[in-house]
Amino acid sequence: MPAIELSNIDKRFGAHAALAGVDLAIAAGEFVALVGPSGSGKTTLLKTINGLSEPDAGSVRIAGEDARALPGHLLRRKIGYVFQEVGLFPHLTVAENIAVTPRLLGWDKPRIARRVDELLDLVALPAEVAGRAPSELSGGQRQRVGVARALAAEPKIMLMDEPFGALDPLTRDALGGDYRALHDKLGLTTVMVTHDMAEAVLLADRIVVLAGGRILADGGPASLLATTTDPEVRGLLEAPRRQAERLRERLGGGA
Repeated sequence: MPAIELSNIDKRFGAHAALAGVDLAIAAGEFVALVGPSGSGKTTLLKTINGLSEPDAGSVRIAGEDARALPGHLLRRKIGYVFQEVGLFPHLTVAENIAVTPRLLGWDKPRIARRVDELLDLVALPAEVAGRAPSELSGGQRQRVGVARALAAEPKIMLMDEPFGALDPLTRDALGGDYRALHDKLGLTTVMVTHDMAEAVLLADRIVVLAGGRILADGGPASLLATTTDPEVRGLLEAPRRQAERLRERLGGGA
């Protein structure tokens, strides 16, 4: 049984078809990257999974259950969501931000406190940041808090929309690697939107290429590159290699 299953999903915004007949099944434990040009439907697809975008046609199933069987806010409490702007509440401390969903779920204070301590350790933040305001943290630290908050209620599915896009390259690389390790350690199912093909190739088990609201290609990075005949898909997949070659040339490196 797939952890996530989208069947024949259509979504329009006026005359624009954001998604057109999308079928996608994601197994438990997979890390899937959604890539493609701006306006290709990546974020709409992501939001369709957790009910932030209601499809005009088609069905969404989470662990075999029709997503429409749950009110949207209850569905979203079962699915972690991380996005580029982080969206931490500025008037709350780090600990209070992490505890938002557990409080809504009615967890008692000792359980919440234990979970906050556990998550700060899990995302490699020192315990003393718990009492700080988000404005006192670096961008990378705030994004780690965002990941901790998304994991607070122990979801098995994580959705990530350009989660590391606003970070400097070194922080982005470190946080991406740390999140992939968390994905494996916790047995998560992760769907991540990214414009960075190198990030997709390095982190994901599977890459789904979208254009014009349709899936152009779907598979492991190496197998897609070996088998695709679509020039747009090949161009995307070869981008990290071209960048690496240009870097070697600029830095005077040999083969």
